[in-house]
Amino acid sequence: MITPSRTLVSDVRGAAKMTFDATVGAIDVVERMHRTIKARPSPLGEAPQDPPNGNTGRVYRAVRGGVRLVGWGLDASLDTVANLLPEADTGPRRDALVAAVNGIYGDYLARTSNPLASEMSLRLRGRPIDVAGPADSILAAAGKPPTGKLLILVHGLCMNDLQWRRHGHDHGDALAEELGCTVLYLRYNSGLQIGENGRAFSALLETLVEQWPCPLDELTILGHSMGGLVARSACFYGAEQGHAWPKRLRKLVFLGTPHHGSPLERGGQRLDEVLDLSPYSAPLTRLGKARSAGIQDLRHGAITTGGPDFVPLPAGVECYAAAATLGSRGSLLAERLVGDGLVPLDSALGRHKDAALTLGFAKSHQWIGYEMGHLELLCRPEVHAQLRTWLKGSD
Repeated sequence: MITPSRTLVSDVRGAAKMTFDATVGAIDVVERMHRTIKARPSPLGEAPQDPPNGNTGRVYRAVRGGVRLVGWGLDASLDTVANLLPEADTGPRRDALVAAVNGIYGDYLARTSNPLASEMSLRLRGRPIDVAGPADSILAAAGKPPTGKLLILVHGLCMNDLQWRRHGHDHGDALAEELGCTVLYLRYNSGLQIGENGRAFSALLETLVEQWPCPLDELTILGHSMGGLVARSACFYGAEQGHAWPKRLRKLVFLGTPHHGSPLERGGQRLDEVLDLSPYSAPLTRLGKARSAGIQDLRHGAITTGGPDFVPLPAGVECYAAAATLGSRGSLLAERLVGDGLVPLDSALGRHKDAALTLGFAKSHQWIGYEMGHLELLCRPEVHAQLRTWLKGSD
């Protein structure tokens, strides 16, 4: 039997808000298609912009208004009920689903104050860490006090802090034992703009470093996929805002990070452009364009909001890039054409046909895993061995 809790009711409320908003969006699409068919434009060109008038327009407005009214009423009722119930622990399956929804629609969730929107936090073994006083919460979660070496792991798109554990392996747990460091995990809404998450991460790190309970000798950040872009963005905003924490940053490690973008998102943009060519298919682009700002930032690996298009690696920090390819070692296919299924090799290694846009990782700071997919970077033993070598050694 399911026990009612504030968490459960808030999840239902969030799902209901999404459902009613999606219904209104579908009505808008149908209305635009109705308008186009009624106007009978040529197959190519712009769709008519005037909304249906007369009885047709009144019907669409009434249906849309009715759906919104029911949605507002249900939302208010669920909000009242949720406030009367106790909180409950969440499970990994629920957290994974919420993380995926945030990755796809996270900016919309935040904009509409949907309770499913994830708040940025640092965590350890699923527990939130109080950055304003981290000693007690780290001791409670890890069973030992913080050390002077701190490693922070940043997950990728549609994921969360618990998903660093894959097939029984967690790079963070293993490195904490091998290197004697304290490990924390960032959880964030991966559907927000990467620059927005980077700015918030920098502010979080500033508070954490200021309140660290012992001398902090070394800070390292390990980012997987989009997480690497969020880490680079945090470095940019930390320097721009004069934060103190970047001076403690010693190493920055990237696993399958699309520094120059991902072809899947570029493919989505091109599909939108094709659909926009005809007034009959143009209404459908609304569905494709609903994907989050975070996903759209992956088109070219954008890490700032309104800042420079190209941001170099942070000065004075040892930066490392691990990439994967589904191809085998020594094959032209693996080296030139195939990436890890999501991120091309050149993008993961910061290489660009324009030399001015190449990130310039040192050769000794690059590593390629062959016959390996994007998510396998989280669990393959050879990847962990390389991480241990990079983080244990010194240049």
